[in-house]
Amino acid sequence: MAAAALLVGTALVVVWQNAHVAVLWDLSYTLDNSYRIALGQIPYRDFPFAHPPLTFLVQAAIIKLSGRVFWHHVAYCASVGGTGTFLTWRILRRILAGTKNRKSIALLLSLPLVPLGIYSVFPHPFYDPDCSLAILFSLVLLLHIDRKPSGMVLPIIAGVSFVLPLFVKQNTGLAFLSAASLSIIVLIVWQLMRREPVRPFLITLLSAGTALAIAIVLIHRIAGLGNYWQWTIRFAAERRTPARGEMLGIYADKMILVWLAFIVAGIVLFWLNRNRNKLLLILTATLVSVPFIWPAIYLLRDSDSSERADRLINIWPVLLIVCFISALVNIRRRKGISQLLPFVVIAAIHGCFMSQQLWGSTYAIWPLLMILVAMTLADLATSTREVNWLPLAFTTAIAFSLTIAGAFYVRSHERLSYANLDDGELQRATLPQLKGLSTRGDWIPNFEELVRYSDTNIPPDAGILLLPGEDAFYYATGRKPQFPVLLFDHTVNPYSPEQIRQICRERNITWLIVKQDLQNEEDAVDAEKDRITTALEDDFEQVESLRNYDIYRRIDPNAKKDSDDDDDDDKP
Repeated sequence: MAAAALLVGTALVVVWQNAHVAVLWDLSYTLDNSYRIALGQIPYRDFPFAHPPLTFLVQAAIIKLSGRVFWHHVAYCASVGGTGTFLTWRILRRILAGTKNRKSIALLLSLPLVPLGIYSVFPHPFYDPDCSLAILFSLVLLLHIDRKPSGMVLPIIAGVSFVLPLFVKQNTGLAFLSAASLSIIVLIVWQLMRREPVRPFLITLLSAGTALAIAIVLIHRIAGLGNYWQWTIRFAAERRTPARGEMLGIYADKMILVWLAFIVAGIVLFWLNRNRNKLLLILTATLVSVPFIWPAIYLLRDSDSSERADRLINIWPVLLIVCFISALVNIRRRKGISQLLPFVVIAAIHGCFMSQQLWGSTYAIWPLLMILVAMTLADLATSTREVNWLPLAFTTAIAFSLTIAGAFYVRSHERLSYANLDDGELQRATLPQLKGLSTRGDWIPNFEELVRYSDTNIPPDAGILLLPGEDAFYYATGRKPQFPVLLFDHTVNPYSPEQIRQICRERNITWLIVKQDLQNEEDAVDAEKDRITTALEDDFEQVESLRNYDIYRRIDPNAKKDSDDDDDDDKP
């Protein structure tokens, strides 16, 4: 019953988010590229693509099987979000095996994932949440492979699961695959030294290697391994990888020392309290809990949503440090895969940070943080058997603080602050293929006006370029994309304005559609749109102006030549 409530609660949050939030920039990238894949275009070979394929293949399959209907993708996100919370709950119960109040602690630690689930913050189909789901699935299998040393099927599936995250999101997946494989190798050596069974670990490692080899062969045959490497590794690293200083900068905040001081003070007080005085134990629990209840307390102190979000996000480096130290200190107390699992999770988290650092990357990996907390609580329970209420009290403080702060974080849309989601009345899509799409402002009705105009005035097979690609135009119209890039962002567009002009000529792009006001409020996006428009202005002339879109048609080269000749004849 508890598991069902967590699953349904998380799914309902995702549905609620989609009922009033549409982040058009990211949504168009997923839907349009998935649609072009559904049409048979091959990423990496037919068009540059900076991301691994699995998320887009899944969405393409949904389109192929059920048509272009937006709410189908909402249903996918809701089911995956709920499943992510359910898998986390199962992992927590397994980690806390042998801990008093295990069921209550697992339930409490899962509670924050209702507002902070993998699809709760950003509710549209995307690779970050899908990668988290793949990692959670793999962790479930990992925690069971050493329970039945004679089993064969489970280790094989576990090994295959190591590889899946790599083909959902490369930085997180590569960190997870590397850390998990290294952990298995270390365990094999350790088990051999102790003359204990290594069969399940060997099978898992061999299965992972085989699955990776098969995936590489398939990629090479379908898209070309060189193409895949160029776009998902070299190009993506060039455009997205942060400097080392930025990566380490998450640990440079001086407040981290303050929070660590509270935790250390609580640990020292517990160690000195040999008689286990109840008042001192309560003080211990309070001191250790301060960093985690502060985000909830801060809600009463400041109404600024950005400041509130900062307090919540800044929990991450504190917890990562504490959990890492706890994992090192208690490594000999654990058995099997549990000895090294904390380091695998920490590696995956830092791999995720490589794309958008602390602020941008944490929105879909809260389950991993809860898993680390559970491992630390399991260690705490082992050390405090004579006061077995302490882990439960500590868990209660963490759970309710994160749930309350997380709910405000999601409601404020602070993680989505790059998009204008708050101005105007709530508008809902009326086109059948966009059913379920809703957001504030005139973005949706203006876009539907464009769709109707193009259906009436632009030939179905015409080559069209949309700038900057903020809307899921091809998904909504059912047209075939003819330009290699659909979203003109520095991280996914490899072409300069001059190259874009040349490609338009080579591919006979005859229509140009420029969106005027953007939901995405980043200045760089507007600036790039203006640069490309300027580069194309000699080749196109404006023929229509809609409420938020200017429509251009390619100038007939012959007509342009005749006009130039007439100008020459008029000269004295």
